[in-house]
Amino acid sequence: MIELWLSAGLLLLVALGMLLVPVLRHRGGHAEVDRTAVNVEAYQTRVAELEAQQQAGLLDEAQVRHGRDEAARELLTDADQAEPARSAYLGRGVPLAAAVLVPLVALGLYLYVGAADRVALTQSFAQPPKTLQEMTSRLERTVAVQPDSVESLYFLGRAYMAEQRFADAAHAFERAAALSGTQPELLGQWAQAVYFAEGKRWSPRVQALTDQALKADPGEPTSLGLLGIAAFEGQRYADAIAYWKRLLATLPAGDASRAALQGGIDRATAKLAAQGGDAARAPTTEGPRLTVRVSLAQALTGKVDPQDSVYIFARAVAGPPMPVAAKRVTVAQLPVEVTLTDADAMVSGMKLSTAGQVQLFARVSRAGQPTQGEWIGQGAPLSSDVREVQHLTIDRPDTRELRP
Repeated sequence: MIELWLSAGLLLLVALGMLLVPVLRHRGGHAEVDRTAVNVEAYQTRVAELEAQQQAGLLDEAQVRHGRDEAARELLTDADQAEPARSAYLGRGVPLAAAVLVPLVALGLYLYVGAADRVALTQSFAQPPKTLQEMTSRLERTVAVQPDSVESLYFLGRAYMAEQRFADAAHAFERAAALSGTQPELLGQWAQAVYFAEGKRWSPRVQALTDQALKADPGEPTSLGLLGIAAFEGQRYADAIAYWKRLLATLPAGDASRAALQGGIDRATAKLAAQGGDAARAPTTEGPRLTVRVSLAQALTGKVDPQDSVYIFARAVAGPPMPVAAKRVTVAQLPVEVTLTDADAMVSGMKLSTAGQVQLFARVSRAGQPTQGEWIGQGAPLSSDVREVQHLTIDRPDTRELRP
């Protein structure tokens, strides 16, 4: 900020110099007054000479009168040729007052509509924050300066979650969603914040948010993890196992959270066994099980990124375009083998077990959108209850006709 104010001060001095120097040097009005006085004095001198010559007997009355008239005509002629008188003269007071008021008005306008707060905020980020509270404070200032920044609101919500300020986090995510629309990751974070803000109570609002997130992205991790937590807290251990297994299938092989997630599955399995249940009969194993092995054509190796999303889904041949089961992996995991079951349904009431004939697809989406991508592979129609492993190769451009 010091450099900014020094530069502004230097420019102000230059502007004041350009304004005041001509005013201080101004002599036009005085020059005009001096010229008029000289002409009048010359006229009076000429008249006095004529009267002196008359007294000396050198000129008679007629000659003196003629001389006066000639001197008067010369005075009038000089007055006509002079520069017209100014209608108004500001003097020095007005420019000097302007020199003081203009900088003050400019400063007030800058502080009111300028970017001083943005400059200060940018400089505050020059050093990394030392504490989580400091980071949260910076993000709050960023949102105050840029209230329409979805990224700032999203990261502010994450910071609030880390501080266990769940209600504030829910509000931040809600504002971000209102600006950006239904992004699956944002909806999942919003649902999680609402769930914890309401005392870990599953509500229709949380259900609607998770449904919407999983409809856009069947493998949205926060929603799947949250559904598993809610099921575990409600002692619905079979459902918890189902959701966490779906989440586990979306994580890369080297992901550090896989071990913790598997630990949760193991605890849920033990709880289910203590209730007399069987983990093998959890929703993930009921109904049809379509096992699909997906690979990438060699020709596409250099045209995709390892972190690009890969959506593997089945849709009913004689039904709506919405997939009846779907999972998400990444290009880095290919070739990969996944199993689609009723637990992978995207919408309640549309399941693999009720689809009859289905068609399998595998889509690469750089933007992480299941409904659109760059490359795709598809299989022939088949029964949803086949047990043989199905092979899909992603080998062709994704066209609109192939999109569900």
